[in-house]
Amino acid sequence: MVDTSRKRITHRRAVASARVLMSAATLNAIREGRTPKGDPLETARLAGIMAAKRTAELIPLCHPLPLTDIEVRAEVQESGIYLEAEAATKAQTGVEMEALTAATVAALTIYDMCKAVDKAMEITDVRLELKTGGKSGKYKRR
Repeated sequence: MVDTSRKRITHRRAVASARVLMSAATLNAIREGRTPKGDPLETARLAGIMAAKRTAELIPLCHPLPLTDIEVRAEVQESGIYLEAEAATKAQTGVEMEALTAATVAALTIYDMCKAVDKAMEITDVRLELKTGGKSGKYKRR
């Protein structure tokens, strides 16, 4: 791991997103509550939060961080589900990996919850949208 002992503790925040593209029939099944495993949006939200808390166990050389906040939001859009994960901490290193892990696991959960209806779904556009805090300052995707 990278030695962060000389870095200042600062408030850090990161937002990541992902999309799950799917057929109109699958979107209708989600809207109407007809997916075999239950509510994929709420399950994905919880899975993303749980994943963010375990990021250091999943990603080699990733520092374990004391998360102060993690939120996962799911929005039904015309082409599928848009997911956004926001993580925050007061630490010596950034929280980008926690936000990216949350968004990715939430997307995988949507796929798992809906695969009986639509195996052709696509997980796309997993990316960092925003990061604040630390030596490198603010990053915002254009």
